[in-house]
Amino acid sequence: MNCDKFKDECGVLGIFSKTSRNLSRRVAFGLISLQHRGQESAGIAAYDEGKVRHYKEMGLVQDVFNNDILETLKGTISVGHVRYSTTGESHVSNAQPLVINYRGGSIALTHNGNLVNADKIRDELELSGSIFQTSIDTEVIANLIAKNYSLGFKDAILKTVREIKGAFALVIVCEGKLIGVRDPNGLRPLCIGKLPDGGLVLSSESCALDVVGAELVRDVKNGEMVIIDENGMESIIYDDSQRVAHCIFEYVYFARPDSVIDGVSVSSSRRSAGKTLAQEHPVDADIVIAVPDSGIDAAIGFGQESGIPYGIGLIKNKYIGRTFIQPDQESRELAVRLKLNVLKENVKGKRVVVVDDSIVRGTTSRKIVDALRKAGATEVHMRVSSASVKFPCFFGIDTPNRQQLVGSSKSDEEVRELIGADSLGYISVKGLLESVGKTNCDMCTACFDGDYPMDVPEEVNKLMFE
Repeated sequence: MNCDKFKDECGVLGIFSKTSRNLSRRVAFGLISLQHRGQESAGIAAYDEGKVRHYKEMGLVQDVFNNDILETLKGTISVGHVRYSTTGESHVSNAQPLVINYRGGSIALTHNGNLVNADKIRDELELSGSIFQTSIDTEVIANLIAKNYSLGFKDAILKTVREIKGAFALVIVCEGKLIGVRDPNGLRPLCIGKLPDGGLVLSSESCALDVVGAELVRDVKNGEMVIIDENGMESIIYDDSQRVAHCIFEYVYFARPDSVIDGVSVSSSRRSAGKTLAQEHPVDADIVIAVPDSGIDAAIGFGQESGIPYGIGLIKNKYIGRTFIQPDQESRELAVRLKLNVLKENVKGKRVVVVDDSIVRGTTSRKIVDALRKAGATEVHMRVSSASVKFPCFFGIDTPNRQQLVGSSKSDEEVRELIGADSLGYISVKGLLESVGKTNCDMCTACFDGDYPMDVPEEVNKLMFE
């Protein structure tokens, strides 16, 4: 079903506490709230009295961890990760946290993002004798830190993050400290929370802070490293020379609606986008429905602005995993109907506006339009709360190559014909930015306009190290 969606990235979470050694249980619950960011594997590492213990496996958080496993992961620092593979194959050796043992001790490293110069750095490291056990770019970061460790952990990490290029939010355990690093463009999100006992939390999204009982303090800044230990938190701005380029798709699709990212409520921004969409592409209709779940807020906003009643037209089966295998065309058709089913009584005989967050290949949109017509909708108007996607992402989002992006190869009218809608309207880039309260100077909109915040390769290959 999600062949027509960008694939989620990864989620990272870390907790430091002076008063508790049962942090891994909290981390596990926090990871469940970040499960939407990655469903392939899950892992947790705990630091206790100089030792790092870890456990990771393929599957969802609730399938990977149980009480017995969590009891073995006690410590005053715990970090966790949920993964969707944007670099490297999907198997357990590539799961995170990545724990590296070296002569100075152990490092546990979690990474959300994607490096654009990882292959070059890995070649150099291998020529100098480094041995790699995985096919993920995260191991490049770990090897650089280990290589530079004679400088001390702080300078080793700083030298490493100044050498790597791309998108990264890192949560690291090293020498009894919890460390968070955000890339100089701020492409991938990372925030800081505070527990009632004074402990501190690092998380990809603020929704996980709510689950672990922490209060949002602030976001990690672009080009900032924070070091958390028993003395509190130290902040180091290691690079403030780069363009701010927060990912626009965090607000469109990736983040949970109850998260606040870089000071902006995801839910509010989506409703605002829906209102703008109604202004830019008005239509006479009887009902507004959403493609669940990320289209819901935008559809509500569209209904509020247009005066067309919002209703439920598509029911999502929440128990179908995102890795559901469809080996043939018949199975793929069945999977679509299993994932989303039409509530016929709400659409029969009506002119329907369908609000979705994006169109990537167009295949799912076509099936949704067809299902609504078969259910008796007299008209189907597609409205999209993101601009037309025309360029691939190189920064931790698994997107098709440009040839497979329908917005790159076809005009809006050709896309409308392809999906079979009576009309099609995308929100403008300007309107989308205004809905987030940002400008082109604050956001990465490269998937719409090709304006990447740094030099990127001509093609992306998630299996570059295989």
